[in-house]
Amino acid sequence: MSAAGTTNPGASAVPGSGAPVTLLIADDDEVTRSGLRTLLAAQPGIAVVGEAADGVEAVDQARTLRPDVVLMDVRMPRRNGLEATRQLLTESAEPPKVVVITTFENDDYVTAALGAGASGFVLKRFPVRQIAEAVRVVAAGETILFPAALRRMVTARPLGSAEALPKAALTGREEEVLRQMATGLSNPEIAEALRVSLETVKTHVGNVLTKLGAQNRTHAVVIAYESGLVVPGFAA
Repeated sequence: MSAAGTTNPGASAVPGSGAPVTLLIADDDEVTRSGLRTLLAAQPGIAVVGEAADGVEAVDQARTLRPDVVLMDVRMPRRNGLEATRQLLTESAEPPKVVVITTFENDDYVTAALGAGASGFVLKRFPVRQIAEAVRVVAAGETILFPAALRRMVTARPLGSAEALPKAALTGREEEVLRQMATGLSNPEIAEALRVSLETVKTHVGNVLTKLGAQNRTHAVVIAYESGLVVPGFAA
């Protein structure tokens, strides 16, 4: 599995902080939750600070423990992971990053959670080292995109046309950058592909997020797919 945005996949903690990434695990299955806690706590640079058995607990625990990242299951009682993600990211002054974890690649909740502001998703069948990598990378301010899985999910969703994008239309170069983002490329990789400076790419990405009203680059990619600007199977 290749994770996009992994500028330093082996980083052991949030860059510059010297401290481990604090993690809250939310999953309604006690065995799964306990297993994830044991395995992830053994990974370098990660400190599991709490668990939650449903979305209500996840929100409450996140407010109390203030973790860097919440590993959020989708299908949970009382409040599902999508609702909990939206609440955390809209109601908290300094919200944690959210990584959605699910069993099914084609789960509609996952795409919706990304649209709600989650920074990425992983599958429960992934090796623990890859889940740990996702947690570390997201804590460092990047996003985790697995383009093939994301394309499979949006294939089942009705696609519109580029006119469905917000009226503040993107420039041609901004659309090009967004298409590169949809393939899972990080900013340095986009800069190399387009033969422009990294600062130029960062400026374009910022403009894309602002014009689309996207909370992060993952959300922007979801908008691009759903509008039809990028279609499943696109390759740069």
